[in-house]
Amino acid sequence: SSSPPRPVSVEELMETAKGVTNMALAHEIVVNGDFQIKPAELPEHSLEKKVREIVHKAFWDCLEAQLKEDPPTYDHAIKLLGEIKENLLSFLLPGHTRLRNQIMEVLDLDLIKQEAENGALDIAKLVEFVIGMMGTLCAPARDEEIKKLKDIREIVPLFRAIFSVLDLMKMDMANFAVSSIRPKLMQQSAEYERKKFQEFLEKQPNSLDLVTDWLQEAADDLAKLRYKKLPPSSSAVGAAGGASVLCSTAIQNQAYLKLLKWDHTNRPFPETVLMDQSRFQEIQLELEQLLVAGTVLLVTFSAAGAALIDVPGFAEKIKTIVKVLLTGMHLPSFNLKESLATIGEKVCAEVNSCLSQHGFAPFTAEKETVLKGQIQAVANPDNTICKLIDSRIQKFLENYLASSHQKAVPTVPGGLGPIQRELEEIAIKYVRLVNYNKMVFSPYYDAVLGKILTKEEPQLVGMCYVGKVEQPNSVF
Repeated sequence: SSSPPRPVSVEELMETAKGVTNMALAHEIVVNGDFQIKPAELPEHSLEKKVREIVHKAFWDCLEAQLKEDPPTYDHAIKLLGEIKENLLSFLLPGHTRLRNQIMEVLDLDLIKQEAENGALDIAKLVEFVIGMMGTLCAPARDEEIKKLKDIREIVPLFRAIFSVLDLMKMDMANFAVSSIRPKLMQQSAEYERKKFQEFLEKQPNSLDLVTDWLQEAADDLAKLRYKKLPPSSSAVGAAGGASVLCSTAIQNQAYLKLLKWDHTNRPFPETVLMDQSRFQEIQLELEQLLVAGTVLLVTFSAAGAALIDVPGFAEKIKTIVKVLLTGMHLPSFNLKESLATIGEKVCAEVNSCLSQHGFAPFTAEKETVLKGQIQAVANPDNTICKLIDSRIQKFLENYLASSHQKAVPTVPGGLGPIQRELEEIAIKYVRLVNYNKMVFSPYYDAVLGKILTKEEPQLVGMCYVGKVEQPNSVF
């Protein structure tokens, strides 16, 4: 029996919460393979955006007024050149000695001020040097932006455009740094998260209750599944020593699969995966949409025969229709039956259009009615085709989890070919999340499973112990 939770003081909670922001950022970088730093966008019509626009306009108007004076005043322009110089220097690596010397020599602010005072400053020449240096230092993806800078003739718009491209270059550099540090950050972040969780566990001793229930259910599921597969003549004693032996890794994988069918509204999420609850919810929703798309494609190809299977782009069009019409599927106001009815109408229209384009006879009214009915039947939880596709998706994810430390990618089951690309993308994201969670929390899972397996052993379950902490491989 669990001990009752003891009260936690505000000071203890504050101490536990220290570093959460940094931990969350590191966690995001590690588990999100597509993580990128993006420019901050202020909300449209917000006060902050209006103030920023007013301030920026005032600055650029002042610069333009100074340059139009006779003789021109270069105070603002020289400040901008100083900022540009610092930006360019920040892009250099330690070995870029020649480029550093060039920047320091050409953008020597003291010399530029003297030239301005003597009426000898050539802004156009300096800007030309800046654009050339930006072209040398930028990523290939920015070549087009650099090219556009060379076509701007007016000095104020040119300065504005230069700073805009410099901001993009900063983001490129930051994102390159993120990808470079990810492997090292992975190990450090795992150790840090484990340490923080241990501190929380010491303050809340029963903080593994939900994890224990979660893993126990997974063990029970596997035990029941394997018991069903036993020949009728097998005894429980014989089963415990044979193929029915449960493995620590298999139980964990089964537990992670259960997260993809979780009732987030009525059931608390296990403590060790709580930080990633929104990510598992997102994957769950993507799989639900993919299930509908896969079922619709299967019944559509079945109805159309071999005519449309090899037509380029047809499956993509159907998937797009399904995806668009299932937007908001997770919202309480969403009506699945109405959406499936609309999907049926649009799919039939697309099928007939495609059949006509390729010289085939269009669907008869009877065939259209049958296909629409099959699509609408997806809303039924007991729909046979839907359950078949779902079981194959789950089996593929199970195999992907089991082979995530091997180079070979499991074969996609039959019937899932049209959604193979989307399914593999989800699998990669899902397995990356699972492997990192294992990396952080394996010591806790091993401790809980040790008790579960010991308790279950007399009842058909043995233990096949596999390594303490599984290290992630290229799936990251």
